Amino acid sequence: MIHTTKGIVLRTVAYGETSVIVSVYTELYGLQSYLVNGVRSNKKSHTKGNLFQPASIVDMEVYHNEFKNLQRIKEIRWHYIYQQVLFDVHKNAVILFMTELLQKTIRQPEHNPNLYSFIEDAYIELDKANKKVVSNYPLFFLLHLTAFFGFNLRDNYSPENQVLDLKEGNFVKENPVHPYYIDSAKGFQVSQLLKAMHPSDLEHISLNNNIKRQLTESLLLFYSLHIQEFGTLKSLPILQEVLS
Repeated sequence: MIHTTKGIVLRTVAYGETSVIVSVYTELYGLQSYLVNGVRSNKKSHTKGNLFQPASIVDMEVYHNEFKNLQRIKEIRWHYIYQQVLFDVHKNAVILFMTELLQKTIRQPEHNPNLYSFIEDAYIELDKANKKVVSNYPLFFLLHLTAFFGFNLRDNYSPENQVLDLKEGNFVKENPVHPYYIDSAKGFQVSQLLKAMHPSDLEHISLNNNIKRQLTESLLLFYSLHIQEFGTLKSLPILQEVLS
């Protein structure tokens, strides 16, 4: 039976001489893997292969069998064509970081239309964002993505609670006995970012490059404390170099 769904490409790997296996986060089925034949065989196929670049937002007609690990695509086309992300070095570094983060956090095929909508909106808003918004975008995405995995940070920042405990996920009065926390000097900035409900709100948050670097690394530590075998992101050094 054929089904229609939107999807966001997370990863594409070569398979055999001309085929690829594509990991797609779909609106209808969550994370799915698709075997696509003949994509790398000629110039015409290469044009179609552009649809399978990581971060592509596509419309698909798919054959779906819940008992199979590899699904098939009948038809695929662009749902949204980026105007800047693929050509702007800053936006491209950010979206590749976001996509790698999703690869490490989305591991099961559960249907979650709210998560799909959040990701799609975040990608499209990045494409439209101005330079100041882009510089804060990785932090915005890191913070708000956690809400969909059940370990989000609680914004209870106050003059009494300024230290962010990364194990507990909330602000506390004093530095914890463990080393996993963001100190009071940077707690206020995290609280500001948590209050940003739309990417456009980031335009009013000013952070220097050193603070952004430290907060990004601390938030990735937060992920590693709550997701087993989270590991490191290969895109992080590139992101930090490009946005510095």
